[in-house]
Amino acid sequence: MKKAKFPMFLLTVGSLFLMRQPAQAANWTVQENGLFAFAPASLSITQGDTVTWTNTTALTGHTSISGSPPGTPDGIWNSGTNGPHTTFTFTFNVAPGPYPYYCVQHLAQSMTGIVTVASATIPPPSVSITNPATGAKFAAPAGIVLKAEATQTSGSITNVRFFSGTTSLGNVTSPPYNFPVNNAGAGNYSFKAVAMNNQGGAATSAVVNVFVLTNAILSAPTRLTGGQFQFTVNGIAGQTYATEASTNLINWSAITTNIAPANSFNVTDATSTNILRRFYRARQDL
Repeated sequence: MKKAKFPMFLLTVGSLFLMRQPAQAANWTVQENGLFAFAPASLSITQGDTVTWTNTTALTGHTSISGSPPGTPDGIWNSGTNGPHTTFTFTFNVAPGPYPYYCVQHLAQSMTGIVTVASATIPPPSVSITNPATGAKFAAPAGIVLKAEATQTSGSITNVRFFSGTTSLGNVTSPPYNFPVNNAGAGNYSFKAVAMNNQGGAATSAVVNVFVLTNAILSAPTRLTGGQFQFTVNGIAGQTYATEASTNLINWSAITTNIAPANSFNVTDATSTNILRRFYRARQDL
C-alpha cells in the first residue's frame, strides 16, 4: 500500500474595491412672499438637511415659527421677525416626522407651512469574499489569503472581520480587505466576512467552503468471502478520494471515487477476485 503525494497549486484571485462617498446634506429654500404665503408651503427633506427662509418682500416682515397654528409654538425653531430681504436658516437634526410652522404676523392670511423630515439612516453595507473561490483545494499546510470586497452606498466601511466557522480570525480596518491564514492544517474550512459601516450597520458575506488536503492512510486490508478485497481509507469527512489499483506501481486504474462519509470509510475492490497481488492508493487532486 502506498500513500498518495501531490503538488500544491495556489491561484490567487485579485480583488476589486469600491466605496462610494457619503451622501451630502441638502440645502433648501422657502420664500416668504408678498402674497402672504410660504413657497413652497410643503417641503419634504431628510434628517440633517438645512432650510433657509428668505423674505422676498420689500415692505413687511415675516416669521417662521415651528408649531401648530393658531399661534402654538413648540420651541423647535423661531426665526423672530425676518425683515425684508433677510433670511433665517435652520438645520433639521431632528427625529423623522412632520413639522408644521406659521408666520405669526399673517395668521389671518393662513400663512402656514410644513416640513416633512425623512430618516437619514443609511442602508447596510454589502460584502463578499472574492478569494478563495468556494470549493478551492489546497495542500496542507496551506497559506490562504482571504480577500473581501465591501461597498457602502452612503456613509463608509469601518472594518471587515473574517471568520472561520464561528471563530473570529481577525479584523481589517481599511482597503484592501485582505487577511492571511497561515499554516492551515488538513480539514474543511468555512470562511465568511462581516462588514460594518459608520452607523453600526452590518452585513455578512456568503460562506466560502474550501478544503485543505493531506495524504490519506490506507489500513485494515481484508480478503472478503468470494475473493473481493476491502480496505479502509483514513482521511477527512466531506473530502473527495479517488482510489486506484496497480499490479506494478507504474500503471494505475481507478476503482472508485468517494466523498468521504466519515473520517474513515471502507472501499471494496470488486475486480480483485482472481488477482493474487495488487497495490492500492487514495488520491486527491488539487
